[in-house]
Amino acid sequence: MPVITYRDAINQALAEELQRDPNVLIMGEEVGQYKGAYKVTRGLLDQFGPDRVLDTPISEAGFTGLGIGAAMMGLRPVVEFMFWSFCYVAFDQVFNNAANIRYMSGGLINIPIVFRGPANGGTNVGATHSHTPENFAANTPGLKVICPATPYDAKGLMKSAIRDNDPVFVMENTVLYGNKGEVPEEDYVIPMGVAEVKRAGTDISLIAHGRCVILCLEAAKALADEHGINAEVVDIRSIRPLDEETILESVRKTNRAVLVEENKPFCGVDAQISHIIQDKAFDYLDAPIKRVSSIDAPQIYSMPLEKLQIPSVERIIETVLEIT
Repeated sequence: MPVITYRDAINQALAEELQRDPNVLIMGEEVGQYKGAYKVTRGLLDQFGPDRVLDTPISEAGFTGLGIGAAMMGLRPVVEFMFWSFCYVAFDQVFNNAANIRYMSGGLINIPIVFRGPANGGTNVGATHSHTPENFAANTPGLKVICPATPYDAKGLMKSAIRDNDPVFVMENTVLYGNKGEVPEEDYVIPMGVAEVKRAGTDISLIAHGRCVILCLEAAKALADEHGINAEVVDIRSIRPLDEETILESVRKTNRAVLVEENKPFCGVDAQISHIIQDKAFDYLDAPIKRVSSIDAPQIYSMPLEKLQIPSVERIIETVLEIT
């Protein structure tokens, strides 16, 4: 199987879906001539032309509304947010309209649209460019939210998102764009709502999404090598829909859980997962559920301090050792 980067995996998914379905189009700031702020869309303008790859003005409210209107008319737009922080500029379009049009129309109007881009800290770009709003999106009925951690998942989930008839938020991570992994050459999709056990274990469940999955895998190796603790790593991949059963099955096996996310802790995704575990697997727990989140403050601009704010391998290991 070819080994490619996370960035190239998304690029391949976009190119293949543009080729497969003439209704698919891409729009956003600098997605065409500049090849994307993070070069995810490089080569697509040359291959498919300006009618399919649209450079837009710097107006998220404008081009997000344009994309939603296009989706209402049967097209399948993929809208890039240069940073997910900028989705707040299009708050009404995304959270009020895109999420509710299918319901408000009695199921007569689908909104097959994808919103994608980086949602993460750790890149020293300040509080207004570092939001991780997956919890906010997942709290909104009518929206689907996915957070791929590997090139394989990034490609398969992106293709699934583009083919879906509902609005899908694809939360990427700029730190992952250069990560490499095996990706099949043949066409494949990964269904949303299906988690994956990335590492089998018996002593504790590390449950995460996005880049935190990679941190958990590194922590699991260190725990095994240095402490003899066999940690299982569960990648939820899809936040909404959420694969509850895979999470619960893991916790029932290991009897302990540490939930890891870059989101802020208050009302975070892991607050919901923690509730699900205590509600449906309480009798299996041998220790309290623990969480590793970003420190609850606006994203710190100072690079050394931001490294302390977001989850790290060291913080995951410390938390595991508290309950094992």
